[in-house]
Amino acid sequence: MIASPSRSRLPTHAAALASLLVLASYLGGCASMGDGMVSGAFVDPAKYDLYDCKQLETERKTLATRTAELQGLIDKAQTGAGGAVVSELAYRNDYISTRAQAKLAEENWQKSKCVASAPVAPPPAAPRQRSGARS
Repeated sequence: MIASPSRSRLPTHAAALASLLVLASYLGGCASMGDGMVSGAFVDPAKYDLYDCKQLETERKTLATRTAELQGLIDKAQTGAGGAVVSELAYRNDYISTRAQAKLAEENWQKSKCVASAPVAPPPAAPRQRSGARS
């Protein structure tokens, strides 16, 4: 007896569907990995040990800017067709690494009891001299 072609494809379609579901759950797990225990694997734990407060302050600002930039790129990528996959492949690892570095820099900032420096104000403008002043 010869099996019909539609019945022989049924296990293939079921296996493909199961594979897609597993892949989707795997990618979903990666997306939520942000600040978990695994994110620490993306950064050297001793990276900021020898930084002073001024260096840590600069690094914290740089990392905050980079994190915001990457978040913007992820948000922009997700608006397009297939954007979730593109954002995961293109930006997620860099985003997780940057967030882990920022967390480590913040921990060292707190451990060193650093205080943010006041923003530098521009010097006051000199009074303007009037031309043609009478003596």
